[in-house]
Amino acid sequence: MTYQDMHAAGRRTRDPSGSGYGGRPAAPVPPPPARPRRGSAGRRALSALFWAGLVAAVLPWWLDTPAGSLTGTADVLTAAGRVTGLVAGYLLLVQVLMMSRLGVLERGVGGERLSRVHRDLGATLLVAVLAHLSLLVVGYARTLGNPVTAQVGVLLRDFDDMVSAFAAAGILVLVGGTGIRAVRRAMPYELWYHLHLTSYLALLLGFGHQFSNGAQLFPPGPIRTGWIAAYLLVAAALVWGRLVAPVLLNLRHRLRVADVVAESPDTVSIYLTGRRLHQLDPLGGQYLRWRFLARGCWWQSHPFSLSAAANGRWLRLTVKVVGGHTRDLRDLDPGTRVWVEGPSGTFTAAHRTRERALLIAGGSGIGPLRAMLEELPAGAALIYRARTPADVLLQHELDWLAQARQTSVWYVVGSRDDAGPRQVMSPDGLRRLVPDLISRDVYLCGPQGLVDSSVRALRQAGVPRRQIHLAPFEL
Repeated sequence: MTYQDMHAAGRRTRDPSGSGYGGRPAAPVPPPPARPRRGSAGRRALSALFWAGLVAAVLPWWLDTPAGSLTGTADVLTAAGRVTGLVAGYLLLVQVLMMSRLGVLERGVGGERLSRVHRDLGATLLVAVLAHLSLLVVGYARTLGNPVTAQVGVLLRDFDDMVSAFAAAGILVLVGGTGIRAVRRAMPYELWYHLHLTSYLALLLGFGHQFSNGAQLFPPGPIRTGWIAAYLLVAAALVWGRLVAPVLLNLRHRLRVADVVAESPDTVSIYLTGRRLHQLDPLGGQYLRWRFLARGCWWQSHPFSLSAAANGRWLRLTVKVVGGHTRDLRDLDPGTRVWVEGPSGTFTAAHRTRERALLIAGGSGIGPLRAMLEELPAGAALIYRARTPADVLLQHELDWLAQARQTSVWYVVGSRDDAGPRQVMSPDGLRRLVPDLISRDVYLCGPQGLVDSSVRALRQAGVPRRQIHLAPFEL
């Protein structure tokens, strides 16, 4: 079936007061946010704070190093090792802070952006750690006239907290190696996630080494005090974001599974109820981290977006079965307790820069965009890319929203090699479907291949990068 045929067949009207999937009433259409949040002043301020912190971390070495004191190769190597050590210590603190799930960061910067920056910064941290270790070992070896291997033994034997420092470096190498995209995709999510958590141990193991051996941090004074204060602040953020705030959230709302409804052979919608849901108030497009307290599920937490706008009565997420954990979710019993963290993310209608929007979804990526449609102003457009008609999810709801929100909906069905879909998703095809394309915000959610090709087409069509919003398919 071509996308034109499916579009014609799918644009049926639906009674908004009728029941949704699983016999549940469709969510009422709430008014859109009063004003979009234009600009990115908060992100720019945080970026400036990051660079100021990096300068402050290295400045003590600069002030303590007299001009002309680096006269030989050994001196230069040792100095470079100390600088990279300060940089590595600072980046590790920043990395842990980004993993703390502190609400102000998750909602302000956005969990999606934090995830990307955390991944990119992790590579820099790994290089800094390896450079710090290598440069100091070689620099000390040249100064003392020792072979490099012998100098490693001297460091481990004669320097306080050096064994734990080497262990911390090993952990960071392990975490950095598993962060490579190809390696991560080959690993079960649960294994990758729990290995990633060992970076907290690296922070603990490296703490003593920094203050017992660091040339700038060992002497008592304001520099040492400032670094200790930074450690304490990051630890406090970690405790609040990972422990205190989630406990308070779950005590307040006490979420439970109300129903599990099959949307397709490999996709289910999970409905949840709880107390004071009107106070939870996540935005369409945001995600929460869900832990279902049932056998086989309780020890895993995964990020899923809502697939319907919050309405104060129930929440819904729509999940595609892609592994053992998501397969178990099909068998959840009503009444199962749910532990939740969030909401997080800036992939929302409130963060648009223009009044109108184009949404491009692929497969189960329709979930957050379907929720967002309820909160966008009238006149939005949706392109839903699917391999077969059976892969189109929530079609009746989308058809209803097309009428209720004056939304143009196109179902583009076929393989990536089919001529029709390729033409539709080209720069010219997108401009034909949405003539005012360059004056809209564009939201994309789906498999990485679809997102990458769509971004290229949008940029070639003239859409500014600042108007393109991406939601990763996994975090």
